[in-house]
Amino acid sequence: MPRPKNKEELIIASEEGYKKLKEFIGTMSKAELDTPFDFSSLNKKEAHWNRDKNLRDVLAHLYEWHKLLLCWTEANLNGEHQPFLPEPYNWKTYGEMNITFFNKHQSTDLTEISEALEESHKAVMNTADMLTDEQLFAKSFYKWTGTTSLGSYFISVTSSHYDWALKKLKAHRKIIGGK
Repeated sequence: MPRPKNKEELIIASEEGYKKLKEFIGTMSKAELDTPFDFSSLNKKEAHWNRDKNLRDVLAHLYEWHKLLLCWTEANLNGEHQPFLPEPYNWKTYGEMNITFFNKHQSTDLTEISEALEESHKAVMNTADMLTDEQLFAKSFYKWTGTTSLGSYFISVTSSHYDWALKKLKAHRKIIGGK
């Protein structure tokens, strides 16, 4: 699906992406769930290929980015200036923030993070639904989004992130010789 350009497309892409991700997870075998991720054979440079070790780590990452979007949007809509990335992070150091998220959830069980992700996905969708097409897709509509539209942040945290997660899970399946 092409990148969403309006609210309707954003909601459809996000819901479809989340559904595909959940359906794929539902097909994962015990071996796929129990075998730690090892993407070393792929020779990928992005840090996440080495960071995430299992499904829980991927779901926790999605959940934490949902929380970032929700907190940032709520604060700024209520007139409280807040940057998207919390201090001390910026777009050059957000990889360190992702490591913090990874470490935070090492004792979280898969059921707990799955339920948390389900709730955060619903909250993100509810927030998108309450905003107008203009609020989401007019560039610089809000000063706090800079030169980007608010919808771009929603896309990054939902449909694009769901595609990322699905790609990672499919790579894991292929590596261990799953279905």
